[in-house]
Amino acid sequence: MIRYALRCECGHTFESWFQSSGAYESQRKRHLVTCPACDSAKVEKAIMAPRLASKSTKTVSAPAPTTSPDVPASASPLMMTPEAQEIATKLRELREHVEKNAENVGRRFPNEARKIHYGDSEQRAIYGQATAEETRSLIEEGVEVMPLPLLPDERN
Repeated sequence: MIRYALRCECGHTFESWFQSSGAYESQRKRHLVTCPACDSAKVEKAIMAPRLASKSTKTVSAPAPTTSPDVPASASPLMMTPEAQEIATKLRELREHVEKNAENVGRRFPNEARKIHYGDSEQRAIYGQATAEETRSLIEEGVEVMPLPLLPDERN
């Protein structure tokens, strides 16, 4: 996973996680990367401090915080605005809906998605895991796939 600091055309800055740099570029070109403050799809990478390990402590220093005009610089990165909390709640609800109403096929996802797409298996809702390369291949074949949202507290 790669975390990018992003900036929209209005100057709002925010961060987002992507499977790879290619995934970011693909989503940006399809206008799927949007600013949470103004919903603009004209987004570009912002300068971000690298994460470096200290030789003496072997700990990782945190990147420089990025803030938007709506969030004070003194706000903790763990604090979320009410709007961000609402979005996180809706994303959790979406994920729970999929998990409740679709079949988890795990690592078989690419094969099962192809079987359904080509009519070799019954039409049904599924979810599971796929690598970035497998996902790219599915998309190139015309198989409609969409990643489930992964929230910061679900990364472990």
